[in-house]
Amino acid sequence: MTKKDLRIVFFGTPDFAVESLRKLVEAGYNIAGVVTMPDKPAGRGHKLLHSPVKQYALSAGLRLLQPVKLKDPEFVDELRSLKADLFIVIAFRMLPEVVWTMPPLGTFNLHASLLPLYRGAAPINRAVMNGDKRTGVTTFMLKHEIDTGDILRREEVDILPDDNVGDVHDRLMYLGADLTLDTVGHIIAGDLTPIPQDQIPGGIQPTPAPKIFAEDCIIDWNRTAEQIHNQVRGLSPYPAARSAFDPGTGRQEIMKIFKTRIVDGIPGAEPGTVTATPDMRMTVATGDGRAIELLEVLPAGKKRMSAEAFLSGAKLDRPYFSAK
Repeated sequence: MTKKDLRIVFFGTPDFAVESLRKLVEAGYNIAGVVTMPDKPAGRGHKLLHSPVKQYALSAGLRLLQPVKLKDPEFVDELRSLKADLFIVIAFRMLPEVVWTMPPLGTFNLHASLLPLYRGAAPINRAVMNGDKRTGVTTFMLKHEIDTGDILRREEVDILPDDNVGDVHDRLMYLGADLTLDTVGHIIAGDLTPIPQDQIPGGIQPTPAPKIFAEDCIIDWNRTAEQIHNQVRGLSPYPAARSAFDPGTGRQEIMKIFKTRIVDGIPGAEPGTVTATPDMRMTVATGDGRAIELLEVLPAGKKRMSAEAFLSGAKLDRPYFSAK
């Protein structure tokens, strides 16, 4: 089978999926169709917004399907009419069995973790928030339970000390595109041996990566400086870690925090206590005696700025963050 003979249907929605689709198209693969989420209203005018995958599919002249319900008989029939040999799923909804069992070569997924680590919706966030030093991407065959299928290929990459989730997302996006291309090539060659996840060397235990909820974003200043620093990294640039901040007026407001570093603390300072120095540095005491220096923040009602810019325009009198 050649690239032109292999008919692929690609499922995806966000930017993370676009790079893999682009790589497949530019490599000369036969993309019989692209499935993405329906357009969503956005902004004050509720103008319908195309997903990044749709935008690319339209620019590349690819056939596009946008089902509201994946079990809809009309969609299933249209999908079947494409006579695809292989389905590829990247950052999309969970597929019903009637869909993922359709192609003769099966359906594989690209996941942004080293499975079985971080099964779920937020693998990149969770890896950075947990302070992991390594992560990667995995291709695996779909089965009934989410993110549990047999592994085809894996590729590792470092998480650098100052990386935030945006940095790691972009690195994995490009690494994942290469791995997607590599996986399809091996499928054509017929030399892949899928490996059950419980047989991965090293006895790696499955870990969950649930989606990020509002409570995950709230900083508890009683935690260690390292834990808080990793939380900020793992939520930046979106949705961002945050804390209730009282500049000394007795009225608290929410401040988002995008970038920090760990520094020496002030002995005896209560967690959440803010110190603003004459050289425009802003540090917050934590639960282990060290402190977090704030580098980039978003005060309520203002734009994202450096902590130095915030301090230059603020009048602070015994400021503090709510400990939790």
